[in-house]
Amino acid sequence: MTPDHWLLILLLAVGTYSLRLIGLYGGQRMMRSARLKNLLADLPGCLVVALVAASLGTADLVTWIAAAIALLVAILTRNVVITMAIGFTAMFALRYLTGGF
Repeated sequence: MTPDHWLLILLLAVGTYSLRLIGLYGGQRMMRSARLKNLLADLPGCLVVALVAASLGTADLVTWIAAAIALLVAILTRNVVITMAIGFTAMFALRYLTGGF
């Protein structure tokens, strides 16, 4: 390996560990703010909604119906595991009944 390769490896290592340290120390400082703490607590749910919404953008009617069933289950049970299980079952059953397999 040439000296340029070693320099690149060294710079990437410094950059990687710098990002880790910034995240570690910056995260501790950010968690002191109650407002930001609440915002970050809601972030995973927002990401899931964004991913589901993006995938439904090009989905067919069967997928929309299964998503509506899953949404109803989520509202009624507030349980992620039950929602996923019934949503998957609804998708499978609807595909089977409509000949989608």
